[in-house]
Amino acid sequence: MNYQAIAEWSQVASALLFLAVLVWMWLKFIQPAVLAAQAAQNARINEAERHRDEAKAALEGLRGEIGQAQQDAVAIKDRLGAFVSAEREAVLREAREAGERALRDAEGELARARAAARSQLRDELLEKALDLARQTAARRMDAAADKKLASSFVRSLERSDG
Repeated sequence: MNYQAIAEWSQVASALLFLAVLVWMWLKFIQPAVLAAQAAQNARINEAERHRDEAKAALEGLRGEIGQAQQDAVAIKDRLGAFVSAEREAVLREAREAGERALRDAEGELARARAAARSQLRDELLEKALDLARQTAARRMDAAADKKLASSFVRSLERSDG
């Protein structure tokens, strides 16, 4: 027998057996693990893409909300400007009316003060005139004129009673 041929066929058989075991291991263990890893990776990629799409949608929604918030801010600013203008006008009107009332009150007070001053001046003038008249009458009256004036007064009283 030819040992060399047996050794060669033994090498071929062991190589074929090694290849068969490799194929069997590939199909039994490695390929399912690779496919599972690939499926898991694909699932992670799909999940990441889904999250990315959701984030893009949320970003667009937020951009819309930011635009709406900016419009709201402009509207609020416009309303606030109108409110401030109306309030300013109301405050100015109230201040003007209060000033006019104070001016009318002051004019009335001035008229009352003038009337009181006139009355006081008239009273003072009357007092001075009476004092002057008394002084003049005291200088001009002598006992005879006093007696004549007193008797004339008594006679006028008697006529009015009688």
